[in-house]
Amino acid sequence: MSFLSFLGRILFASLFILSAWQIFNEFDGTGGPFAKELNPKLTVLRKNLSTKLGVRIPNINVRQFTATIIFLKGVGGILFVFGSRFGSVLLLLHLAIITPLLYDFYNYRPNSLKYNLLLKDFVQNVALSGALLFFIGMKNSIPKRQLKKKTPKSKAN
Repeated sequence: MSFLSFLGRILFASLFILSAWQIFNEFDGTGGPFAKELNPKLTVLRKNLSTKLGVRIPNINVRQFTATIIFLKGVGGILFVFGSRFGSVLLLLHLAIITPLLYDFYNYRPNSLKYNLLLKDFVQNVALSGALLFFIGMKNSIPKRQLKKKTPKSKAN
């Protein structure tokens, strides 16, 4: 049973680790293709937050943001493989930040192709978040140290 659990964690974390490795390999002075895709979405988010909150939000350095995403995915995935609750929290934090930012289906018309593609990826990331929450809940429900039941000794007459 423990081998299957370990294998499941490897397969689940490979999604994040391989993605982090790909972004890391493409990372350059500007942050790479991931940063180029992320930059306009961060700009829109910053403008929306500025108008809603009534305060000026400073520019977000996309290169540093991309490096943070690589860290959250890579380290979180590796720690998750070994059953770490902290690793699952890092992956959950990554999904909480990236999912509404990258998969902004709410900015498109419901019948458009872009809407359907973004909604599918958004729901997939929500499902991954649910799996991580399930893992964290299971880790919390298992006692740290299980007490051994003592078998009653038979009395010799």
